Amino acid sequence: MAVSVSLMAIIISLHLIAFVLAVGSERRRSTAKVVPDEYDERTYCVYSTDASTVYGLTAFGLLLISQTVLNGVTKCLCFGRGLIGGGSTTCAVFFFIFSWVSFLGAEACLLAGSAKNAYHTKYRGVFGGQDLSCATLRKGVFAAGAALSLLSLLGSILYYWAHSRADTGGWEKHRSEGLGMTQQQQNNEFGKL
Repeated sequence: MAVSVSLMAIIISLHLIAFVLAVGSERRRSTAKVVPDEYDERTYCVYSTDASTVYGLTAFGLLLISQTVLNGVTKCLCFGRGLIGGGSTTCAVFFFIFSWVSFLGAEACLLAGSAKNAYHTKYRGVFGGQDLSCATLRKGVFAAGAALSLLSLLGSILYYWAHSRADTGGWEKHRSEGLGMTQQQQNNEFGKL
């Protein structure tokens, strides 16, 4: 199996779009401010936009699609034909594990960040508990998802490259080439006696 440029373009573009959305999620996290209720003694939290939840879930979906496409093409390293032994197979296994660990970390950060960002505290307290705060997502959760999505991109590219080398032994398989030992050859030199 040779390296497919179109597959690499799909994987790289999906990962990079997910990275941009994860960075956008970090920059657009919900903020909250405390507002007193006009009818009673309670205070409640008013939250800003939920755009980062949508960005985070979209990045989650794009990373999931990219990993699915890659593992569908390579047959998840455990199905299909066996790989040719050697250094390329070792690299393929290493980058397969690296790709999956970074992918799962990025997915966990993006999903947990989106869920926590969507959570909103309604009422803070009955008797003016001014020291209580509104629940917001802490800084860096989406940024960690963005960084891990870049590591997943690197792992996915190197895994696909090493898998293609281990699948063909580093060479393209050609047909109808060789010494032609199965064909009969006629020598006219012996027929001239």
